[in-house]
Amino acid sequence: MAQTTNRQILLVEKPTGKLGPQHFKMSESAVPEPKDGEVLLRVLYISLDAANRAWMQGATYRSAVEANSVMAGGGLAEVMASKAPGFAPGDLVFGDTGWQDYTAVPAKHLVKVPRIEPLTHLLSVFGIAGLTAYFGLLNVGKPKAGETVVVSAAAGSVGSIVGQIAKIKGCRVIGIAGGKDKCNWLTSELGFDAAVDYKSEAIFKTLKAAAPNGIDVYFDNVGGDILEACLPQMNLRGRIACCGAISQYDGAPSATGPRGIPGLIVVKRLTMQGFIVTDFYDQRDQAFSDLQSWVKAGQLKVQEDVIDGLENTPQALIGLLAGENRGKRMVKV
Repeated sequence: MAQTTNRQILLVEKPTGKLGPQHFKMSESAVPEPKDGEVLLRVLYISLDAANRAWMQGATYRSAVEANSVMAGGGLAEVMASKAPGFAPGDLVFGDTGWQDYTAVPAKHLVKVPRIEPLTHLLSVFGIAGLTAYFGLLNVGKPKAGETVVVSAAAGSVGSIVGQIAKIKGCRVIGIAGGKDKCNWLTSELGFDAAVDYKSEAIFKTLKAAAPNGIDVYFDNVGGDILEACLPQMNLRGRIACCGAISQYDGAPSATGPRGIPGLIVVKRLTMQGFIVTDFYDQRDQAFSDLQSWVKAGQLKVQEDVIDGLENTPQALIGLLAGENRGKRMVKV
């Protein structure tokens, strides 16, 4: 028998400080009926991203998530019923499904994805994380063989892939991550040349020792003090790919850093460019094909952190913001 109830996780109030379980509640509604041009989806996996937290603060590249609405989030879903051409039951899609079992979404907002095993790879290495790493590093950072690439949040879903692609391209790679375990994992498993633990080391000094010849490309996932530590160490005509600012998302934003940016940018002729993955969607086929061949060849290792159960999604996001995960975190609905 077809399911008739739809579990949903609502954001009941917008957090002013740190995100906590009290900001969410589970509720139930009827499974929606797709209207003309819409597709009914059953959500299989929900992608967890630091950006989820930023959406609660206000409009970004998408509208803000309002209180008492279904929490927004990207998901991998299966088409159950379609009132739109080009989509049929059984198709797999990626879209803004929200934190729920079922959703009806306008077909124009969905991306069809191939059915490959494991399906989780469609959210990690072949999904937003892998594409963000690929385009941010190659199209924005433009690394050349022999250059030094530094990536922050290096043990996370995007950073862990950025560092590996930089190695494939012949660069010296330094990861910045929180904790000895993550740093050891970067160097022993993923092939990074060095890793800096921002939790226990003087970041500026340790980074200088790891990158004695300066930094050519900095892939910035965090902003704040770590960006401030990297800026003076950038080489002439260095490139900074600004992907995120996780240090500013949860709780009170950092009052410090980065200071001294304008002068450094001028003197060192630095390029600092923000981007989002959809800027490069016209090149998605090439990216997908490169990523697939690197994974197949064993040059790119995929690390996933899959948590079971829709009800655990709030705690899974809170944990992600606290840096619990290694690789791509997602929830199996």
